[in-house]
Amino acid sequence: MEQQDIDRIIEMAWEDRTPFEAIKIQFGFSEADVIALMRKELKRGSFNLWRKRVNSGVSQKHAKKRNAEITRFKCSRQRTISLNKISKR
Repeated sequence: MEQQDIDRIIEMAWEDRTPFEAIKIQFGFSEADVIALMRKELKRGSFNLWRKRVNSGVSQKHAKKRNAEITRFKCSRQRTISLNKISKR
């Protein structure tokens, strides 16, 4: 896997509103795979902060815990993502 893809997965994992299901759709990484990647790529303290945040209830990383009104995982102003490349305006 290229470093660019790893960086994007980490970025998506840090975003509160991006569910694990979105990462699974784009990269084929399950929640367990993302956790393993984050554990490997982040410093221990950063990983612990991330896990604490994901499990705190503030994050909406799990689709089942999300507000039913949220039906998308990207900003409405963001253009479509094609092969993990965000289109420029």
